Amino acid sequence: MNREKEHVTIKRMRKEDIDSIIDIEAKAYGEHHWSKDSFMQELNNDLAWYYSLFNSENKLVAYAGTWHILEEAHITNIAVDADERQKGYGEALLKHILDDCYKEKIKYLTLEVRASNKAAINLYEKYGFTSFGVRKKYYQDNNEDAIIMWTKNIFYDEFKIPFEEKSKKLGERILINV
Repeated sequence: MNREKEHVTIKRMRKEDIDSIIDIEAKAYGEHHWSKDSFMQELNNDLAWYYSLFNSENKLVAYAGTWHILEEAHITNIAVDADERQKGYGEALLKHILDDCYKEKIKYLTLEVRASNKAAINLYEKYGFTSFGVRKKYYQDNNEDAIIMWTKNIFYDEFKIPFEEKSKKLGERILINV
């Protein structure tokens, strides 16, 4: 079956996006989500790089954030609207983050993910992240552990070649406009 390619647009997050992002946050994380003020502060943080993903209907359906610190990017969050999951939007955002890391000469990425979030863990592992430990009782809402994940140097062929292959496959399903 030959399906039409999904078209998405990824832009740097703007103040106008935050109300939609708070809606996504509330669905994804319940009452323990980031506040509007937290996102506003992040937009003024020189280390922060935040992105909004719009679907083909120009609806904001996902977002992601990172902090760029020297040679490292820390992924603060990737969230997709609960009604829009399993469409490759999280993967598109992760690819975009990695593309920016290449442009900015950032060598390593790290993040924490809920131990129960198997879909996210699988995505990160697919893109070369590996577990390097656990933060016990990291999440305030239920004291769930966080898995700490890192990449190897993304400029090494053992990371870069598989990343390019995955990017090509993603590009066969989703056209990402920036």
